[in-house]
Amino acid sequence: MTPQVSKTARRILVVDDHAQARESMADILRCSGHRVECRASAVEGLRDLNGSAFDVVITDLKMPGMSGLEFIRALHSRGADCQILMVTAHASVATAVEAMRHGAFDYIEKPFTADQLEQLVERAMKHGEFIERRASVLPSEAAEGCMVGSSQAMKTLRARIEQLAPTTETVLILGESGVGKELVARAIHLASGRAENSLVSVNCPALSPQLMESELFGHERGSFTNADAPRVGRFELAEKGTLLLDEVTEIGLELQAKLLRVLQERSYERVGSSDSRRADVRVLASSNRDLQQQVAEGQFRQDLYFRLAVVPLQVPPLREREGDLPELIDHFLQQAAGRLGRESCFFADDARELLQEYDWPGNVRELENIVTRACVLFGGQVVGADDLIGWLIRDLQEPPPETPEAIAAVGMNLQEMERRLVEATLEKYGGHRVQTARALGIGVRTLTNKLRIYGYAPREKSRAAA
Repeated sequence: MTPQVSKTARRILVVDDHAQARESMADILRCSGHRVECRASAVEGLRDLNGSAFDVVITDLKMPGMSGLEFIRALHSRGADCQILMVTAHASVATAVEAMRHGAFDYIEKPFTADQLEQLVERAMKHGEFIERRASVLPSEAAEGCMVGSSQAMKTLRARIEQLAPTTETVLILGESGVGKELVARAIHLASGRAENSLVSVNCPALSPQLMESELFGHERGSFTNADAPRVGRFELAEKGTLLLDEVTEIGLELQAKLLRVLQERSYERVGSSDSRRADVRVLASSNRDLQQQVAEGQFRQDLYFRLAVVPLQVPPLREREGDLPELIDHFLQQAAGRLGRESCFFADDARELLQEYDWPGNVRELENIVTRACVLFGGQVVGADDLIGWLIRDLQEPPPETPEAIAAVGMNLQEMERRLVEATLEKYGGHRVQTARALGIGVRTLTNKLRIYGYAPREKSRAAA
């Protein structure tokens, strides 16, 4: 009887030179409802990956011609978009670390049960889904765009990165959500003496307190329930490279003490082990919170704060990057059009003026989202302010503020009354055209046209002149 393929089935490639081993793994996974193909060598696997997409690749370590490690390196160098699992009867920490440094998600040691294989594949697929979701929220082009801009704020940031990157000191990267803290960490790593080794990131908010210690330091077999095999931690994976603790304030106080010890003594133990391991790792940390306030409230250890903040680095929010917005808009328009494979849309002057006035609570990430959505919905068309206004958040979602009363006099014509009302409303809201338009009950484009008639300079030009 042929196993039924489930609706959530993934394509899996099994590469092993032993026919019995690869068919056994294939049968287990087919019974779980997956679509499985087998190859007898890494060379055959590479050939098929050129024309086929697999969600998970399972490879043996010891194979003639091309070993499993060489296979993993080849997949990584080709940018294969799949989760890689290594199967070996010769497991060692060195082998596991090497495989995971070159792109493997995890490894499993022979002999293993069907349940262990299925659980490992399931975890690999969930990890792949997480990466896909993350990419949909913040595509790689968005991360690149975070460093686009010639404002003084960005020049200062780049100069600071050039200063501190060659050192080995810990850096605390501070900034609001969406400003590009992870990109700054990548820039520091690539400009350092550790660039040839890995940059390993730990997304602290995504991990429960129970899993955090194992994720950072690894664990031994049997150290807790379901610890069926030893696991390599992120410090070990980042050996001789860089470790980014993303949103470090999410680490609990108890684990903060252990992290402090690593920074002070450069050593740690796996969960369930008393053997100390040396840590040749440069640590970067990021946070969107006020760490000094967290310390004052007892939520973060003061001694750890001082260890992390050896070199604090503030990433400016988008609203403080004067003049960068037009460059960022054009960058994201080009990137979105290329990614979508369609003609770019065009932002009209009033649309750009609207975006200039917005305070961007979501920073560069929010801007990239807006531009991409415009390209999806208006490819090849002109996008005006009225097309964008419903997509912006914060003050645009609040109820329209009250309109000030116009100053009228007997004998005054309607055009003059309208002008006085518009000017009084604009003055009340500090020149904010979005709020003014909402208060008057008209579109931003209509307001902009009226202001031009009244002799007001476009917002972009007036800012540039200032």
